[in-house]
Amino acid sequence: MPHARNGDTELYYETDGDGYAEPPDDDRSGTTAVTFVGELGFGPWQWGWQHAALAGPYEAVVPATRGTGDSDAPPGPYSVETLAADLEAVLADAGVRSTHLVGVGLGGMVALTAALGSDRIRKLALVGTAAYGDGLNPEPLRPDRDGLAAFESSLDAVFSREFVDAQPDAISRIAEWRAAEDAGPEAWQATRAALDAFDVADRTYEVTNEALVLHGTADAVCPPAKGEELADGLPRGEFVPVEGAGHLANVEHSKLVNDRLLAFFGD
Repeated sequence: MPHARNGDTELYYETDGDGYAEPPDDDRSGTTAVTFVGELGFGPWQWGWQHAALAGPYEAVVPATRGTGDSDAPPGPYSVETLAADLEAVLADAGVRSTHLVGVGLGGMVALTAALGSDRIRKLALVGTAAYGDGLNPEPLRPDRDGLAAFESSLDAVFSREFVDAQPDAISRIAEWRAAEDAGPEAWQATRAALDAFDVADRTYEVTNEALVLHGTADAVCPPAKGEELADGLPRGEFVPVEGAGHLANVEHSKLVNDRLLAFFGD
């Protein structure tokens, strides 16, 4: 399985899909991939609901953020800039010259930072994301290593009450995936530090990429008003509320989100 390297840190990633979608007319760099950038401390499991829809028309690139999955977990603190450099290392190792980015929470912040510094980045889809670290309350995302029941209960803050009550089997599986792939306490705290210094509120006008800002209306981790504020500050930003969804709107309402992503990337 492939690993990229950023300095001494090895970063695991997977690729899949033929990438048969036509690139935009103004994109001369060849086939455009879709790369997924994860939420604070969450492993690659969080993209299982997008993979089947997007891997095919696009080459899908799924990195494991440092500290999660099979990626290294070096001592922290980490910064958003470091995580963006990790992303660039993965894209270079995978031979990706052109990619759309899908990011959730901290992953959306990494996507914004990458768009400011890399010519590989095309469109941005940002889920539950704010323009500054204080816009996200990370405490509900903190890992709890006291058993699967604790992982399950922690998901109450990530999903809407309706989803938790209606999908007990899914919640159980997600708890198992979190236990297997998520960052441990030390890596989580190292990644948590990346939020402290992140603030592009006065630079969003520099992000000229088309951006789709998707936000669950029941998001208890990043209030929807923060997503609206972000979209308003982006020159080509569009805010799309996902009615009734919690923080991981891409999981709760995956069909709606996937349809919006395919339409957005295909425009």
